[in-house]
Amino acid sequence: MVDRTRAPAAGAEQRLQDLGITLPPPPTPFGNYVEGVRIGKLLYLSGMLPVIDRKPQIVGRLGAELTVEDGQRAAEIATLSALSAIRAELGSLDRVTAVAKLGVYIATSGDFRDHPKVADGASDLLAKVFGPEMLSGRIVLGVASLPLGLPVEIELLVEVAD
Repeated sequence: MVDRTRAPAAGAEQRLQDLGITLPPPPTPFGNYVEGVRIGKLLYLSGMLPVIDRKPQIVGRLGAELTVEDGQRAAEIATLSALSAIRAELGSLDRVTAVAKLGVYIATSGDFRDHPKVADGASDLLAKVFGPEMLSGRIVLGVASLPLGLPVEIELLVEVAD
């Protein structure tokens, strides 16, 4: 268990700048839903995909057409979209006080076994941006398929400052 009563010293926006990361434009829904819903201090994001400007960046299934490294990159791209959605909703990533939960869904060939390594593409980026003290609980699942033939979908729950 981790005590989340203190925010990290360096802000997420400064960390992004220090890392040379430019966020993509905020994602737009592919259906009848919204990208995020804020309830009190929690911001629930819809599933985020490795898509930029509505264009899939990596297509296929892990263990079939794609390698672990491809999956990690797909998870990272989906996480960049999540960060962009958070910034669009809150105005600044610095308003995130805790990453509460990360869910990573991975389209696989069925006999794929390296799900945690793929999910680390998302977790590692979140640790770089928010600091390692902000690592969250997570769930990683293998599935038969994901929207648009994409290999990874992430969901994120964050706590935000008032």
